[in-house]
Amino acid sequence: MRVTMIGTGYVGLVSGVCFSEFGFDVTCVDIDEAKIATLNELKSPIYEPGLDELIERNHTAGRLTFTTDFENAVAEADVVFVAVGTPSRRGDGEADLSYVFEAAKRIAHAMRPETVIVIKSTVVVGTCRKVHDIIAAERPGVAFSIASNPEFLREGSAIEDFMRPDRVIVGVEDERGEKALRHLYRPLYLRETPILITTLENAEITKYAANAFLAMKITFINEIADLCEKVGGDVQQIATGIGLDKRIGSKFLHAGPGYGGSCFPKDTNAFAATGRKSGAPQLLVETTIAVNEARKRAMADRILEALGPNPAGKTVGVLGIAFKPNTDDVRDAPSLVIVPRLVGAGVKVRAHDPEAREQAAPLLPGMEWCEQPYDVAKDADVIAVLTEWNVYRGLDLKRIGEAMAGKTIVDLRNIYRPQDVEDAGLGYVSVGKKGMF
Repeated sequence: MRVTMIGTGYVGLVSGVCFSEFGFDVTCVDIDEAKIATLNELKSPIYEPGLDELIERNHTAGRLTFTTDFENAVAEADVVFVAVGTPSRRGDGEADLSYVFEAAKRIAHAMRPETVIVIKSTVVVGTCRKVHDIIAAERPGVAFSIASNPEFLREGSAIEDFMRPDRVIVGVEDERGEKALRHLYRPLYLRETPILITTLENAEITKYAANAFLAMKITFINEIADLCEKVGGDVQQIATGIGLDKRIGSKFLHAGPGYGGSCFPKDTNAFAATGRKSGAPQLLVETTIAVNEARKRAMADRILEALGPNPAGKTVGVLGIAFKPNTDDVRDAPSLVIVPRLVGAGVKVRAHDPEAREQAAPLLPGMEWCEQPYDVAKDADVIAVLTEWNVYRGLDLKRIGEAMAGKTIVDLRNIYRPQDVEDAGLGYVSVGKKGMF
């Protein structure tokens, strides 16, 4: 079975490479010539642990190729995945589906009969039906199948998520589509991975509902953290206590500066817009969006408060710019709200991130970049931890303190033990714990 993946963004590239690792012949297509050139040099244009090794291994084995030749790649495929972007539209937050629909038109003219077209992109309910109608109108009388196969990949652990998923969701409307997807995911049968075969609409809604629920979970624990700071609780212990309940679980219960990234902000906005448009407002999701945006601003204010009544002219050393560790993704990262708010208050910001500098530098003018984590401490009045990279967890806090002009760490990820910070002679502002230690 030959697979063509349209789009070599995060989802398309990881999915295409992993299918080739399963043993299928995969062609990844993109209109970006520079990106394809990079991939043909066996280099990944995105940072994802383990991805470079898989690209090299499967390309060398002859199972994985990269091209800008859309028509030939589609014409040779049994299954064509659409994994193009669906960014938020400005103003109303709805998903921009223009790339999906354009891909559908091009697929229609290039595909051979009985091709299975699978929408991998995150799309609002009803999109797969529209794609079907577009293709049918462009190629009347030609048999084909449409399917929905939403992704559930976490940046930083995407390969593991693809190879050992909690479940696979497949929305289909005919036996040919179901048979093709079952065949593609057959390597997971030995691991007894649940595969839910359902309708196109159910698959589309499941993707958005899952991400919205996780975003609400993060926002919930952040509000619990605010309560803890007022009444004397410890959000980490409370998160452990409620997370031990199997009905709740421990994942996504880590208080911090708010969620970001390529999925949660975009998908919650699109889901809320779909609810409004359909006459079924998703009020919990609407509130989650508002609370999360306010959270980012509040965390910036927390850092400013640690600088004292006159922050202008002072220096903050920032550890971490990416929205989470093990990725270079800065889309909707808390840092993109926090850093400009600091700079706007006249604060000098010096930052380090192991991977995100290239992506973030154009978005954060007026900020100084440091080559090493310890460099951010030089003459800093406050150190702020925005991303919980492992490289920051083992830093010599005494060395940090000796380089600083001030003596306060604002840890928005709770990666340090208060006692360790205190032993280093530093003040410690954490999240979800009362007062400064």
